[in-house]
Amino acid sequence: MQVTVQLGEDDALEGLSDSGHQVTMDRSPDVGGKNLGARPMEMLLLGLGGCALIDVILILRKSRQAFSDIRVEINADRADTIPAVFTRIHLHFVVTAGEIDPKRVDRAISLSAQKYCSASKMLDSVAEISHDFEILPG
Repeated sequence: MQVTVQLGEDDALEGLSDSGHQVTMDRSPDVGGKNLGARPMEMLLLGLGGCALIDVILILRKSRQAFSDIRVEINADRADTIPAVFTRIHLHFVVTAGEIDPKRVDRAISLSAQKYCSASKMLDSVAEISHDFEILPG
């Protein structure tokens, strides 16, 4: 896997993935950025969320659990000192479904966190990662 990040217009950063996708990143305005894209640390959380959500979706589908919508909301705390690494990350999964087995949802999330999600496994070496879920009627 290879990616490239280069300086773009207005001091933003342009990232290009090996798969041909482009993403814009920027600094926050309070440190000279212009808010033209997500912050790099936000990208780490987005990557974690994408990795975990893909796993959970595939596991639920494989176990024939139907849902009409699914998302993961992530909250994180960072260290107060430099480097400001993540110290705590919480993933809250929200599943909208008519009928779904909560035990299967819990198992899918656990399997992702403990076995399948590479991003989660990397980040849990520096941050305390927790997760929970709720099921909304749908």
